[in-house]
Amino acid sequence: MGRLNGKVAIVTGAGRGIGRATAKLFAAEGAKVAVLSLTPANVDAVVTDIEAAGGTALGVACDISDADQVRAAVDKVVLAYGGIDILVNNAFDFSSALSSIIDLSVEQLQRNFDTGPISYLRIMQVCYPYLKASGEGRVINFGSMAGVVGMSNYGPYAMAKEAVRALTRVAAREWGADKITVNNVLPIANTWGTEDVPPPANALARFGAAEEDIAPVVLFLASKDAQFLTGYSLTPDGGAIIDSAR
Repeated sequence: MGRLNGKVAIVTGAGRGIGRATAKLFAAEGAKVAVLSLTPANVDAVVTDIEAAGGTALGVACDISDADQVRAAVDKVVLAYGGIDILVNNAFDFSSALSSIIDLSVEQLQRNFDTGPISYLRIMQVCYPYLKASGEGRVINFGSMAGVVGMSNYGPYAMAKEAVRALTRVAAREWGADKITVNNVLPIANTWGTEDVPPPANALARFGAAEEDIAPVVLFLASKDAQFLTGYSLTPDGGAIIDSAR
């Protein structure tokens, strides 16, 4: 406990799934957490849970594909908490993620980029001065094994998520002098809440749990323990891709 005492963290897509689990774990470890998500009801529910457990949270409804909303959200966090130490880019619009390459339209691809690498870039840029001022800033982006292994019918999603990995590596190189680490997480997790699906083809023969398997990896990257890691893709995937994500 207390691994993030005194830290201010923004978690996007924190209204459900991995983002919610991460926000709650960060708060339990002492961070002041800004809960960003598109749906106000989800934001309010997560903030209520955090506060009921004795943590500190600020709810901000935000469409990450809207530049004005992103800047307003960051300004609200800084006004409330005085700075930003940790940014977790987890939000993504999965509704248009599936398509074969032959059928993929530029419009569909653009939506995946707008809610993936473009939105991640935008909020990273807005948060940068505060992460630099922190002296030990952390950025954790979410990629996907879909791009690494070339999953069929995930064309737009895979392309966007591989762009996130490229963004992560370049930012890690450029921001290292500012003592900001930038890393990437490629999880395999059950975020839909049903057990009625076949197990994945990974070594552990199961999907990860957001609370027990994925959020702790994000916490590690946000903590002092990971101060000498930057530009990496960590794969809490039960052994699905082993060496291919390096």
